[in-house]
Amino acid sequence: MVRGFFEKFRKEESASDDVDYIEIDNADDKSDGRFFIKIRTLSDFADTETIQGDIRQNNILFIKIKPLKDKDMTELKRAVDRLRKTCMAINGDIAGIDEDFLVITPEAVKIHRG
Repeated sequence: MVRGFFEKFRKEESASDDVDYIEIDNADDKSDGRFFIKIRTLSDFADTETIQGDIRQNNILFIKIKPLKDKDMTELKRAVDRLRKTCMAINGDIAGIDEDFLVITPEAVKIHRG
């Protein structure tokens, strides 16, 4: 069965040899394909400013939230909401890992949930 599938594919491939190809320009792509993974600690609401800068630079971020969680849960909620909005603005992805970490990724990197 698999062999038949590949033979069909080869026939279609040889039939379409005369197809013209269009080169796609990636000039509007926000990333050069390289990402930095940064680890940050959210110990105060003011730390969100630095983290937002990292988000805007298309970095992958692992954020330790336990220090702020232990200190002030209301401030943690405010900080996470601010980071979530920044993430949404760049079409990134954000997810909680365990109870002590957040992961934020740029648009080109999606977080698998499952």
